Amino acid sequence: MDQKWLFASSKHPNPTPAADIAAAIENPGFGTVFSDHMITVQWTEAQGWHDARLEDRKPFQIDPAAAVLHYAQEIFEGLKAYQLADGTVALFRPEQNARRFIKSAERLAMAPVPESLFLQAVETLVRSEKAWIPGGEGSLYIRPFQFASETFLGVRPSHKYTFCVIASPVGPYFKGGQKAITVWSTDTYTRASAGGTGSAKCGGNYANSLLAQAEASQNGCDQVVFLDAAEHRWIEELGGMNIFFVLDDGALVTPPLAGTILPGITRSSVIELVREEGGTVHERPYSFPEWQADCQSGRVKEAFACGTAAVISAIGKVRYPGGEFVIGDGDSGATTKRIHSLLTGIQRGKIADTHGWVHRVA
Repeated sequence: MDQKWLFASSKHPNPTPAADIAAAIENPGFGTVFSDHMITVQWTEAQGWHDARLEDRKPFQIDPAAAVLHYAQEIFEGLKAYQLADGTVALFRPEQNARRFIKSAERLAMAPVPESLFLQAVETLVRSEKAWIPGGEGSLYIRPFQFASETFLGVRPSHKYTFCVIASPVGPYFKGGQKAITVWSTDTYTRASAGGTGSAKCGGNYANSLLAQAEASQNGCDQVVFLDAAEHRWIEELGGMNIFFVLDDGALVTPPLAGTILPGITRSSVIELVREEGGTVHERPYSFPEWQADCQSGRVKEAFACGTAAVISAIGKVRYPGGEFVIGDGDSGATTKRIHSLLTGIQRGKIADTHGWVHRVA
């Protein structure tokens, strides 16, 4: 972080009382409770990034012709702040979020937020909202996002952007906690195609997944697992998470990054940790028929989804139009549990961080 950014700060007119914060973070769920403050920064062609502020969280006032509302120039990130045992607060690999945010911006022809500005904005908000971080297994979910705020109707990149960071105290992403989830494989809808925005973290990718997610819910499933757009055969990722398969020889398989899959930070961390232990991770195409056959033969013992929000979630059952199959014994297996414990142990300061991944901020 070479460049130092100054954030103008204004006093909150009606801060949440400490007792109300304590009640709100006791059982916050996911994505429904929000802290008092936010960061905003503006960009124009003439001034670049400017007017950085830490201010009270409030609605935006944007024109009905704001470009984001018509042409969907919008990107976001997701990371967490953890309360460590020694009372300090830490982030996990935030520089990776900053770099992915830049790549997403470039893909959507947006003005990139410098890595130094991204990191200092996140740190400033986390320090401000330390009281909102739940204890136990909870965390403070940080949502940086950027959108086109120029008032115009015309298909071209915007000349004005707003960068914002908000915070939400959260518990487990899935209501069942560590219980294995059930996923739905759709043969109708796809998430991304070659040359598209699949590797960018933009709202349009998630909007594209919602109908399939509704279909999954109707079939009693927690998430969707998407197949490739060309052949509807090759497994890519879930609606908001990457996926791994654990084979009977202990090796892991995960779909390769080829432009249609989000390069998950949790995904890359899992790969590095497993390989450091001497384990094998194959990044290769893996088909749905192969998955089904391998589960029936016992070659696939476990499968799990991974991402910032869900961390590591075991997949116990797969449903699809025409049938279903169980993975292993339908519960979280030993490898999934071990990787979850190792990763969360590093994130929360319970296991030594030999990688420099834990970023203390308060």
